[in-house]
Amino acid sequence: MGEHLSAQFLGMKVNLDTLIMMWFTMALLIVVSFIATRKLSLVPNRVQMIFEGIIGYFSDIVSGNMGEKEGKKHLPLLLTLFMFILTANLVGQLPLRLIHLPHGELASPNNDINMTAAMAIIVSIYYIYYGIRAKGFKFFIHSFKIDGIMIALVDLLELFVRPFSLALRLFANILAGEILVFTFAGMCAYFLPLPFMAFEIFVALIQALVFTLLSTTYIALAVNKEE
Repeated sequence: MGEHLSAQFLGMKVNLDTLIMMWFTMALLIVVSFIATRKLSLVPNRVQMIFEGIIGYFSDIVSGNMGEKEGKKHLPLLLTLFMFILTANLVGQLPLRLIHLPHGELASPNNDINMTAAMAIIVSIYYIYYGIRAKGFKFFIHSFKIDGIMIALVDLLELFVRPFSLALRLFANILAGEILVFTFAGMCAYFLPLPFMAFEIFVALIQALVFTLLSTTYIALAVNKEE
């Protein structure tokens, strides 16, 4: 584990196993979304209830942090992040490792630091952009007094720390869980890994929730006007 199936593309190294699993995750999400929205009704079925519950949960959180009007702008990104990360995490529990590759394995795309870093960088660019739109130059420097400059330097440091912490937290938890399940599967492939696989499903949900809630907090801090 940890070695990826790589190839060169336009002079860049690409992890093909991560790319394949990312596409698989996106395709799975599209299919599930189509099924959930194909026959909407006032009396929802179970799938519709689950999706409506997820949307309602994040809508309340986002509105509580940013206000209803501002929250509607950012809800689509945050919902997409949550659904993609959760699905990508759960995909890692499928027995796709039985498909042998020369290098690497068909596991969760989030066990690749490049994948989690890409999402964290997108979130960072997003909230910096909307922070500048909302506050202008004050997003970086609150005032030209010594305390304002010091706060600005700390804020600039956080701009680098936040994506690093987001990416590393998600990557480390997913990779550690997969290594744990893989180890116990090697010891006893039938029963021993089952409790750990069940626990990893819980971890998959928690990590998707943590990444999304932290992203919500960062966006809220960027766009909310100081009183």
